[in-house]
Amino acid sequence: MSNQMTTTTNDTMQMTFFPELQEMKTPKRSLAPTFKPYNNRQIQVIYDIELLIPENHVARVVDEMVECVPDEQLFSHYKGGGRASYHPKMMLKIILYGYTQKVYSCRGIEKLTKENIPTMWLAAMQQPDFRTINEFRGVRMQGLIDELFETITHKLIEENYITLENYFLDGTKIEADANKYSFVWKKATSKFEAELNEKIQETLKHIHAITELEAQENQSRHRD
Repeated sequence: MSNQMTTTTNDTMQMTFFPELQEMKTPKRSLAPTFKPYNNRQIQVIYDIELLIPENHVARVVDEMVECVPDEQLFSHYKGGGRASYHPKMMLKIILYGYTQKVYSCRGIEKLTKENIPTMWLAAMQQPDFRTINEFRGVRMQGLIDELFETITHKLIEENYITLENYFLDGTKIEADANKYSFVWKKATSKFEAELNEKIQETLKHIHAITELEAQENQSRHRD
C-alpha cells in the first residue's frame, strides 16, 4: 500500500472512530518532536512476522484503532527537539495490546516485546524498557490511554467480539461468527452498558495503582 493511500485510509478511519479528536486544537511549536523510525509493515522481517498473525487477531484490532488517532493529537504531548523518542503509536499499541492480554505491569509489557509475536509485530521489533513504558503511560499519556482503553473495549463489545463475563477477551482471536455472542448485547442493554462501564473503571483503577507502585519502585532503585 502506498504512503498516500495509507494516509488517506488513516484520515478516514480517524474521522470514523474518533470524530471528537478532529475538533481538538494542537498548540503551535517552534521545534517539532523527533521520534525513532517506526513502521510495522515494510521491513522484511516484520512483514514475515505479520504473516503469522491471523486476520481476525485482536492485535490487528488494536493496531487499526491506534492508527485512527491523529498524529497531531499524540505529538502535542512532546517537546520539540532533543533525543528521538519511541513513536507514540507504537507505545500505545504495545500497552493496549498488553491490557487485552491482562498484562498490566510495565515489566510484563516489556517481556511481551521480546517474547510475544503479536507484540513484536506491533512494536516493529523495537523493545522499550519497562521504565520508558511506565513513564509513557503514567505521565505522558495516561489520560489518552484511558480514553483509548474505553473506546476499544466499547468497540469490541459493539462488534460482538467480547463478553462482559470475560470482559476484554475470550481468547487471542476474535471469533469469526460474530453472532455467537449477540444474545449478550440484546438482553438488558442499559444494564449491560452500566456494568461494562463499571468494569472498565475498576480495571483502570487497578492499572493506575500498578503504574504508581512501579513508578515508586523505579525511583527507589534509581536512588540506590
